[in-house]
Amino acid sequence: MILDGEVVIVSGVGPGLGAKLAARAAAEGAKVVMAARSSQVMDQVAEEAAAAGGVAVPVPCDVRKPDDVAQVARTAVERFGKVTGLVNSAYSHPGFHDLLATPDKQLRRSMDVILHGALEMTRAVVPHMAAGGSIVNVGTMSTRKPMRGEGGYAVAKAAMACATQYLALELGERGIRVNQAVLGWLDGPGVRFYLKMTAEQRGVSEQDVYDEIAARNPLGRIPPDEACAGAILFLLSRLASEVTGAFLDVNGGEYMPA
Repeated sequence: MILDGEVVIVSGVGPGLGAKLAARAAAEGAKVVMAARSSQVMDQVAEEAAAAGGVAVPVPCDVRKPDDVAQVARTAVERFGKVTGLVNSAYSHPGFHDLLATPDKQLRRSMDVILHGALEMTRAVVPHMAAGGSIVNVGTMSTRKPMRGEGGYAVAKAAMACATQYLALELGERGIRVNQAVLGWLDGPGVRFYLKMTAEQRGVSEQDVYDEIAARNPLGRIPPDEACAGAILFLLSRLASEVTGAFLDVNGGEYMPA
């Protein structure tokens, strides 16, 4: 188990990647503290982790609220004595609009959750994190490969990407690594909703839409969210002990950096 003995905080534990991340981290031996505004998914993950012999503790949290964030860090330290890992996966999508047409309120909310929320979580966790700690920020392929309608979301994730490198530089002297996993299409609840919506709009089957998307990458499939979680767990683990300030593209090869 690659996270045996680790204590990992995961923000944004909702249906899809967040839940898969928390569950897989617990299965890999970590004591997991989950943070999300809604407790429904977290409670389910906690039950499943316990049934499998793992530990995943839910803590209601809005990452825009410093008191909520502080409670997440406090829970980890009080329950397990330390924090060794943090995954910043909480996000807010401002809707599919051209960038200049994105409502300002929604754009600011995305920035508040994705960038400022990640910084707030990191600020709360770092004092409890010893050398060897690891922080992973969850990015998006739309910062690498612009896609119409993703501008507002990508701008916030791009700010997080810049912060990732600065945090890697600044926290490196404390022995804390900071990296970003840059995810593409994720076969999970969100994409399944998109497939259904698009198929209905175009009068084709969901499989037709799936096949079009899958054909864009060499592996010929939309990467499952549970499988993509593995790349994040790798960056968290000591297997990546010499990796910091890096961007790991997890997209089935749809985008290959030069």
